Amino acid sequence: MRAKITYLVTAAVLVFYFVLVGSRGLMLIRHGTLVTVTFGVAVLILPVIGVWFLWKNTQFVRRANALAAELDAEGGLPVDDLVRTPSGRIDRDSADAVFTKRREETEDAPDDWRTWFRLAVAYQDARDTPRARKAMQRAIALHRSTPSAPSSPSALPGPSGD
Repeated sequence: MRAKITYLVTAAVLVFYFVLVGSRGLMLIRHGTLVTVTFGVAVLILPVIGVWFLWKNTQFVRRANALAAELDAEGGLPVDDLVRTPSGRIDRDSADAVFTKRREETEDAPDDWRTWFRLAVAYQDARDTPRARKAMQRAIALHRSTPSAPSSPSALPGPSGD
């Protein structure tokens, strides 16, 4: 719940920033000189990119959460039995051991979104966020193509960095 609140607060602050910057860009354009119009257009590009980025990330999070809910309903969510340091961080060796298991599961069933979801969690536990995101994107794509069962082999790339 804390992550959702943080995300919503951050998104609200960003939307406020986008509106503020956008209004300044429009003020510059309304001024009407070549320099201010040029700057105004340049300033308006930033909120457009920001809104697009925020929208894509929100879609990604919603889809990943939907997969998590479906996997939870099936009883297939990975159990968090990782060893943790006294500060609460996941022990690297423990995360690597689980990652190896998840990678093997994914190699055995490369067209099952469930294995890719669990691999994404393992990547995140191993602090490899870029690969975690790619694995989750793969899980989302597989789920969209076959929402009820694993599909036939596809042309999507396998896990990288093996």
